Amino acid sequence: MFQRLKGQTAIVTGGGQGLGEALARRLDQEGCNVVVADINLKAAEAVAASLKNSAAFQVDVCNEEQVEQMVDFTVQKFGTLDLLVSNAAILIAKPVTEFTAAEWRKMIDVNLVGYFLCARAAARVMIPNKKGNIIQINSKSGKKGSYKNSAYAASKFGGIGLTQSLALELAEHGIRVNAICPGNLLDSPLWTNSLFKQYARNQGITEEEVRQKYLDQVPLRRSCQYEDVANVMVFLASDEASYMTGQAINVTGGQEMR
Repeated sequence: MFQRLKGQTAIVTGGGQGLGEALARRLDQEGCNVVVADINLKAAEAVAASLKNSAAFQVDVCNEEQVEQMVDFTVQKFGTLDLLVSNAAILIAKPVTEFTAAEWRKMIDVNLVGYFLCARAAARVMIPNKKGNIIQINSKSGKKGSYKNSAYAASKFGGIGLTQSLALELAEHGIRVNAICPGNLLDSPLWTNSLFKQYARNQGITEEEVRQKYLDQVPLRRSCQYEDVANVMVFLASDEASYMTGQAINVTGGQEMR
């Protein structure tokens, strides 16, 4: 396999499971040193142990000190930081009238403030190096309102604004900042263990009807897969995308057009 990112050092937040784990594994295959960062240390350690040049780090992306320590650890371990994949996120879906202020703030804290803290810490290392890549894993909900899912959509809309603003600010330092907006990862544990149940309850339909509803919205007629997201991530992190910054790329099978 041709390793397009050979020798780079990357951090993947939320890398201990699901999409984050898949992205960490792909970066490993592409020749990166990978810091698998997750609030669940055991999960991060299990993933890191299966990779070639990797290390685990426990981080709550809402905690400024821990985020700074994560970046310091990466530089001490591997000498530099070339790529941040800001993937850590949570999702609570319910009608707006049932949201507590604490739940709303938690969604914004993890999904938006957490992204800001990680990007800020990464930028402090990348600016002196005059190069670097920051990629946020956003969502189709960052471009289109989401039914009974307002806090998540609000956090992801904010993430695209932050991505564009960082891209403008950091371009003069040779740092590119982009976002990936996946469609529904219907075969992932996030959906099978949680979201199908949440959406079925919210919408008053069965879990199978939820699946069919979202498939019917996709012109290409299939679920988004981890590999679909990983392919775009590798492209954005490579020199092939050297003229791209401030972009939020849809990986949805055309779903956002419906």
